[in-house]
Amino acid sequence: MNSSNRIRILAINGSERPNGNNAAILRYAEKELAGRDARLEVVCLRDLRMVPCGPCGDCNFRTTRCAVDDDVAAVVDRMAEADGIIYATPVHGFGSAPLMPAFIERSGTGYLRFDRRLTNKVAGAVVTGRRYSHVETYSHLLNNILLNRMIVAGHGFPSVVHGDEAGSVLEDEEGMEMVTRMLHRMVDLIQVLREHRELTGRDALAVGIPSERHRAPAAP
Repeated sequence: MNSSNRIRILAINGSERPNGNNAAILRYAEKELAGRDARLEVVCLRDLRMVPCGPCGDCNFRTTRCAVDDDVAAVVDRMAEADGIIYATPVHGFGSAPLMPAFIERSGTGYLRFDRRLTNKVAGAVVTGRRYSHVETYSHLLNNILLNRMIVAGHGFPSVVHGDEAGSVLEDEEGMEMVTRMLHRMVDLIQVLREHRELTGRDALAVGIPSERHRAPAAP
C-alpha cells in the first residue's frame, strides 16, 4: 500500500500527563497499527490552545460554526480527514479527565453538529484508570461516538485498562487484549468500507440527513 492510501487513525488523548498510562497505551497502539500498515497520529489535548465554552450561550441557536478562536477547529478538520478516530482518556474523579469533556463539548456543539462530518468514520474508545468508573467513562465516550454517527469497532469487552503507576496498564493482560482486538477490528472495518467504495463508487452507509436539524424526507 502506498503512503497516500495508508490507513490513518487519529487518537484524541485526553490526559494531562505526557508520560502517563494513556501515553503508554497509545505508544503500544502505534506499534500494533504499524504492523497492519496503518498510521496512528495523536492529538494531545493538553498541548492545545482550547478555550472553554464562554458566556455567549447561543450554541443551540446559531447556524454557523463556533466563533471562539482556538485550536479546536483545526483538530476537527484532522478528524474529518482521518479514516478512524480513537478517544482515549484516564478516569479522574469518577469520570473522564477534564480535558476530554471540554473537547467533546467544544468540538461537538461548536462544529460537528452542523453536518456530522465524522459520519461513518470507524471509531474506538480506550479508558485507563486505577480501579473505579472505567465503564461509566467508556459509556460517555461511546455516546459521543454514536452521536456523531461513527461506526463502533467493538470486539468483545470494552477497551478499559486498569493500572496505577505510569506504564502499569500494560500489565493488565485482559485489558490490553481488548485494546488489541479493537485496533485490529478498526483496521478491518476501514478496509471493508474502502473496498466497497472502490468496487461500487459509493459509500456503503451513506446518510441523507446532514444533521439533527434536518428532517428526513416524507415517505412517498
